[in-house]
Amino acid sequence: MSDKTAPIGVFDSGVGGLTVFREIMSQLPSERIVYFGDTAHVPYGSKSKETVTRYSEQIIRFLQSQSVKAIVVACNTASALAMEEIEKKYDIPMIEVIKPGAETAAKTTVNGRVGVIATEATIQSNIYSKYIKNLNQTIEITGKACPLFVPLVEEGLLHDSVTDEIAKRYLSELIALDIDTLILGCTHYPLIRETIAKIMGGSVKLVNPAYETARALKKLLVAGKLLNDQQIGLDGGQYYLYVSDGAEKFKRFADSIIKYGILSTKTINIDDY
Repeated sequence: MSDKTAPIGVFDSGVGGLTVFREIMSQLPSERIVYFGDTAHVPYGSKSKETVTRYSEQIIRFLQSQSVKAIVVACNTASALAMEEIEKKYDIPMIEVIKPGAETAAKTTVNGRVGVIATEATIQSNIYSKYIKNLNQTIEITGKACPLFVPLVEEGLLHDSVTDEIAKRYLSELIALDIDTLILGCTHYPLIRETIAKIMGGSVKLVNPAYETARALKKLLVAGKLLNDQQIGLDGGQYYLYVSDGAEKFKRFADSIIKYGILSTKTINIDDY
């Protein structure tokens, strides 16, 4: 059995998975975390299943080299395209971000109309629709690809007129369909939640899979008797961040959204794995 004090591995194509990282920090304050952002290959949303699976496997091998006790696939595209393959291949507790968000949306909707905004790959996979339909066949799900959101977030344009205008164009179709629940189906999207909420209006409930994933992770760790019950201070090396490119830029972004003081971010050559 893995050591309870071993870290949790979290990975994403870039900065978006920091929303999951942040929720795990909040909900599981005693856990150590190793985060990897594949900034050299972002975005994943326009790439093929084979490519996303290959990137995901490289990252998992890196996280295993860090002796993690569980892995969170904090990327909707990787969850949609690679999860089935990597779960078969690697013997480590693993959780993805799609199922927790889908379950919450199915419970939340009142009028039975749910919207999903995500990358092109996630929308084309129909994975959210499959999960929700398994829970409730009567719910209507409309997916909308929002490919420009990821680069806008990666560039730090969280509160910008350009982001506002793009969001209005993307979301107008969903507003016309009278949805009452909207899944933020990419971990980058909670970073522009305020903009999305303003455009959608107060009657639409936004589902943040990052929050739901942290809750699901706690259940997974409890079930596997892996939940850490020892307090770890900052000087105990609690949080480690790695990227495949642009460590300084990533660190500045991480500091701006986590408000915690990220100690360091290191660049590694993910192709070595």
